[in-house]
Amino acid sequence: MSALTFTLKHKPAQRVDMSPLVCQKLAGLQVNQIAALTLQNGKRKIRVDELFVIDGVDTQNIIIKGSFEKLDFIGKELEGGSITVEGDAGAYLGLGMKSGEIVVTGNVGLYAACEMKKGFLCVNGNAGDFLGAALPGNKMGMKGGTILIKGNVGERAGDHMRRGNILIEGNAGDYCGSRMTAGTIAVMGQTGNYLGFAMRRGTLLLWNQPVASARFNDCGAHTLAFLPILFAAFKKLNSRFASSGASFNRVQRYAGDMSEMGKGEVLVKIN
Repeated sequence: MSALTFTLKHKPAQRVDMSPLVCQKLAGLQVNQIAALTLQNGKRKIRVDELFVIDGVDTQNIIIKGSFEKLDFIGKELEGGSITVEGDAGAYLGLGMKSGEIVVTGNVGLYAACEMKKGFLCVNGNAGDFLGAALPGNKMGMKGGTILIKGNVGERAGDHMRRGNILIEGNAGDYCGSRMTAGTIAVMGQTGNYLGFAMRRGTLLLWNQPVASARFNDCGAHTLAFLPILFAAFKKLNSRFASSGASFNRVQRYAGDMSEMGKGEVLVKIN
């Protein structure tokens, strides 16, 4: 079956809530039924076929063509299947994602994959603030799955993160890994200020030396046997993390945040 494809007709002035167009909600619907669904567009509701040209029938394989930064909530609570976004995506991409796969060719906005439970999210461009974080007022962020960002990310990546992997090929903004409870964030590029702020547990894996912080204790150099196993798990990815030159097991270890439990760790590659 051909993928269910939504091709954008025009770019609306107001933001669009795309949450109804997710695999499990469209399963069993005919194309004419999908066309008649409504999307919130600013203060008004619009039919799907008012905004998109619809082709294909496979509701478990969705493609959104011509996407741009005002299409919010793409893949909200996705539960199986795949969504491919050709272009940019707005805020809350993959919010509460339960399983399946989302791939974005461009950039994504705020709160991508926030409170994600399982699944795989790949962004070929950049991601905004609060990647894999908790919604405002909540204390449980990403709970599982894998996020791969091939560009840079904004501030507060992994805020309140509890489980899973966030892999960043580019740079990370300030407060990366803030208030983490568990999980792994790996950053190949540079990191900003306040790395691991109020971190309780979890691992920050870095290729470059971070800004020094009195909140973390230097625990010396270590050779860690689990790192080759971790990198072996990345071999299946289409990413720089899968290359043989990316792996290492000799690190400088820092423990913190000492103002919290102090059981988190920052592991920095020793060149």
